[in-house]
Amino acid sequence: METAVKTWTEEELMRFPHEGCKCELVDDELRLTRAGMDHALIGASLAAQLGDYVATHRLGIVCGPNLGCWMRSGNLRCADVSFIGVARTPRTAAAREGFFRGAPDLVVEIVESSDRPQRIGEKLAEYFASGARLAWVIDPAEKSAVAYRSPEQSRLLHVTDVLDGDDVLPGFRLPLAELFAELLLD
Repeated sequence: METAVKTWTEEELMRFPHEGCKCELVDDELRLTRAGMDHALIGASLAAQLGDYVATHRLGIVCGPNLGCWMRSGNLRCADVSFIGVARTPRTAAAREGFFRGAPDLVVEIVESSDRPQRIGEKLAEYFASGARLAWVIDPAEKSAVAYRSPEQSRLLHVTDVLDGDDVLPGFRLPLAELFAELLLD
């Protein structure tokens, strides 16, 4: 028995009703995921703090989980929070209308309890192959983060450590304790 595979156009994906879900297209499979409250709190806090810093220093743009990014593989990925530097920010309304071509300079993935490490690793590999320069994987349950400069080069950060923008966001520093303070502690 054959299974029909739908080929999605960008226009169809832009119109697809996915309120409350992050929508990705991976290997022709449409993946909708929902976030829990801790995930949403961390994402909103981080996007706000990054957004303020980026706007103050005129470094580019910060987006939330609705920004679709076309990877070199042909997959459409949506980071929980992303930063695109001013040099790569689309300049025309037409260029900003659709999904972004390539990976953001900074990609933030926030771990959900249902996330599998293999899937996160696949996402990171695609992001870096498509132009990402820095990735943060935030784990609210463990109150930790991993900062990646490539899929192979990472540094584990604990709640007492600081997220650093390195050369992607020069001068940006956020103590993880401050980020996790948004969560209701058990």
